[in-house]
Amino acid sequence: MAENDSENPLVYKNIESIDDIDVGIIPEKKGLFIKHVEYVVTSKRFSSHVFRRYNDFVAFYELLLGRFPYRLIPKLPPKKVVGVFPSDSNFLENRRKGLCRWLTLVSRHPVICQDTLLSYFLTQNVHDLQSKIKEVFKNIPDEFTTSHQAARAKELVPANNSTEFASSRAQLRLIHCGVLKIKEIADHIALRSHSYSTDMDILGSALNELGTECGITNWGTGGNNNWRELRKGLGLISKEFAQLSKTAEEQARKEEDEVCERLSYLLDILSGHSELCERVERGVSYEHQNALSKMLTLKKRQIQGVLRGSDAESVATLENRMLEQESVIESVELRTAFSLYCVRMETQLVHTYLETLAHVLNSLVTVQINSHTELARVWNVIFPNVNVGLSPNKKNKM
Repeated sequence: MAENDSENPLVYKNIESIDDIDVGIIPEKKGLFIKHVEYVVTSKRFSSHVFRRYNDFVAFYELLLGRFPYRLIPKLPPKKVVGVFPSDSNFLENRRKGLCRWLTLVSRHPVICQDTLLSYFLTQNVHDLQSKIKEVFKNIPDEFTTSHQAARAKELVPANNSTEFASSRAQLRLIHCGVLKIKEIADHIALRSHSYSTDMDILGSALNELGTECGITNWGTGGNNNWRELRKGLGLISKEFAQLSKTAEEQARKEEDEVCERLSYLLDILSGHSELCERVERGVSYEHQNALSKMLTLKKRQIQGVLRGSDAESVATLENRMLEQESVIESVELRTAFSLYCVRMETQLVHTYLETLAHVLNSLVTVQINSHTELARVWNVIFPNVNVGLSPNKKNKM
């Protein structure tokens, strides 16, 4: 990311163009005792096509956290869910989508996308990658150690950084809650479309069954042919209900792909930012406080030694330890500044992704307009057939 965000602001189109990732499921393979699922991972940027297992993603994720502790790295989707069988098709599909979102966000990260760790995962077709990647990158230093910006991190952090950080974090929490509510509603809309599709399919089948009923005799009708004529009309309009079902199912698919799934990307980013903030507070802040506490202890011991009249050699040893500890504190302070600088850049990255909400809502409206227009068209075809074809009296007048 650029050091001066005002000169080179992040643009979502540029982020989106970094890479296109796809994760597909390969049919389950039976091991000696259990089945396992393999994924085929493709990258447009690297023109690569590799095979991965879930544990390969886990190994990659753990290395990323070590390499980029101050960057936004969302959590992986769970390996399994309590009460759900790992072989459940819905679970596997949801996990596949989650892995695809995760890898896409990582691959499009403006900093991580330049790292050899990512290119290795996306391009190397090696056996037992989870072990191999750990072996190759086991001694890789974290970003702070290798970044040319680390030495001047304090210059990159504005004086009011802590206040701005707290304010922006609170704002993103509210946005996270709002997007979560929108996602819940979008899921409900898609579920209703699925239910509507099922209902129309069942209704069409029921009408078709009525339309093909046989065995009607004059003994039962008394010469009244209304039901015989009505039955013909039922068979005719049943086909239109099949079209209603198909249209509603297509609507549900678009709602899931163009609305729900894209909202999931946004929620992954927002959740990742929240986890990043917590990680920085737990890690760097703890290290800083621990170093200051040790320094305070050494100073107390030095003062007490002087008061007791300790020998010069003991005092000198203690002073050397204090100098070493001061160096540690300076390093921790620099690391703290670098972490805050990174968090600021990651916060700007989140805001860049927020513009996708406008695209998602546009898709929601477009899908509803197009789908309901098509549904209305089919209903308008059904209407005259019901109005005339299922009304014997009206047919007789024609």
